[in-house]
Amino acid sequence: MFVAMNRFRIAPGREADFIEVWKTRDSHLKGVPGFREFHLLQGASTAEHTLFASHSVWDSREAFEAWTRSEAFRMAHANAGQQRDLYLGPPQLELFDAVL
Repeated sequence: MFVAMNRFRIAPGREADFIEVWKTRDSHLKGVPGFREFHLLQGASTAEHTLFASHSVWDSREAFEAWTRSEAFRMAHANAGQQRDLYLGPPQLELFDAVL
């Protein structure tokens, strides 16, 4: 199992807008070989930002890496820059191999 996470710092008061973007976007993950599941997680809020993480589970690192080179990946990220005012900086990618 392999987990890919992106951590997002979202502007205060824009949490509902950020969630709506994720609710209405087409991730193009259905049918991607090796993809298992996806979750959007909301974390703590401070005066500066609210933390969110996208959490995708894959059969393997190789399956995830193949997706990042695919047309499905390009389509899923085609409109990523349209809501820049929601984000306080770029997402932070974190990758994890299951060890137990």
